[in-house]
Amino acid sequence: MLLQKQSKLQIPPDSYRDKFHNMIQRKQSLWLLVAALLNAGVFLFDYYKYQTTVLKQLLDKQVPVANPGSLRVSNDFLLILVALVMILLPLVTIFMFKKRKQQILMTYVSILAVIAFTGIVLMRVNSIAKNAIIAGSESYSIGVVLPVISLVFMVLAIIGIRKDDKLVKSVDRLR
Repeated sequence: MLLQKQSKLQIPPDSYRDKFHNMIQRKQSLWLLVAALLNAGVFLFDYYKYQTTVLKQLLDKQVPVANPGSLRVSNDFLLILVALVMILLPLVTIFMFKKRKQQILMTYVSILAVIAFTGIVLMRVNSIAKNAIIAGSESYSIGVVLPVISLVFMVLAIIGIRKDDKLVKSVDRLR
């Protein structure tokens, strides 16, 4: 008898779990997830590749020898910290769906983190270029492009959050 009563108990359709599930499926949540994944790509790829020329002594003459090199996020502690912030902020922002104003603010902070990351990378590359004799083949890699692409998705997320906010406010006015 007790088992029958328990099996008849149903969770109302307006439960927190259903609201949570529906809010995770919003477009801006998808944009923020894509932005976080793109930002995580900075750990997988180099952000700058270069080739330095070193003079080596062979027999009785000096011969230039090419030395390939690359810059990665994992080689710099400050870049690791900023990259972790770039990844974690959009992920945390996804779960702040009940606080749309804070969600927008957190997305702006994520954008600032991406801008800071890009600025630090450009400073590091500039210091390498000044201090080394670079022999022609130098290039930025995909590791620099991924955070810039993630900016587009963060802007799309802000647009979606604002649309949700307008929709909620218009529904509140109708009540």
